[in-house]
Amino acid sequence: MSKFTIEELTGLMRSCAGEADSTTLTGDILDVSFADLGYDSLALLEISAYVRREFGVTIPEDVITELDTPRQYVDYVSAELATA
Repeated sequence: MSKFTIEELTGLMRSCAGEADSTTLTGDILDVSFADLGYDSLALLEISAYVRREFGVTIPEDVITELDTPRQYVDYVSAELATA
């Protein structure tokens, strides 16, 4: 696999951390902050642990805190997959 998609990320967001009651993960959410989507740093750590196990991509904790939007997260994981 050389690309990680928004569909894969939203699936992980739902399965690893649930879907926040106040938001929906459909439509154009690429540039909406994780905080606005109802996902905190703990949720992103859980998602990132799954990404590490299933995709072989380790995202350092200091990088996770800098990935503010789904677009940034998808781009980071995709770039890491492309260089693997």
